[in-house]
Amino acid sequence: MTSTSPTEIDAIAGVSHHPDGTPRGGVALTHGAGGSRESPMLVALCDEWARRGFLAVRYNLPYRRRRPKGPPSGSSAADIAGIVEAVATVRALVDGPVLAGGHSYGGRMTSMAVADGLALDVLTLFSYPLHPPGKPERARTEHLPRITVPTVFTHGTADPFGTLDELRPAAVLIGAPVEIVEVTGARHDLGSKKLDVPALAVDAALRLLG
Repeated sequence: MTSTSPTEIDAIAGVSHHPDGTPRGGVALTHGAGGSRESPMLVALCDEWARRGFLAVRYNLPYRRRRPKGPPSGSSAADIAGIVEAVATVRALVDGPVLAGGHSYGGRMTSMAVADGLALDVLTLFSYPLHPPGKPERARTEHLPRITVPTVFTHGTADPFGTLDELRPAAVLIGAPVEIVEVTGARHDLGSKKLDVPALAVDAALRLLG
């Protein structure tokens, strides 16, 4: 149980989930291309982080702030800038480590921000879109060698945006410790009736945090 109800952070279109007592650190998580901060997975992840003693914030990317539905529009640079702003906002609220990431597009944009110098303690990526479905030749990995932050990939074994066999060599490109959390049978939404995906992802991130 958390000590307070989730609260709004208007500057980043965010919702914060509060732990009991002083936060051990902060987490900023964002959504996939068709989603929003109300994604059930983001809500579950933030609840799990709060149970572990962290202030967890789920927030909308700039394109989602402009319109409530639809795919990303406009410049990806604007979304990356929104991620940098969200991380800075969370960092100002806590004393301790700061982690960030997101689902699919949101995770990819966060990884690009990290590759460009955004400082984090751990990067946590959910259903990283290695390539468009059915188009493995269009790999989205060229920036990964510039990431030097410990990274968790939480990935379904039936994800059409990339197989585990494709993910493993991509993860090795990162110049820092990496963990891959395999979610057996899950597709891109990471839905699972057998596994507690938020708990497994948080466990892996805490291991990398040390």
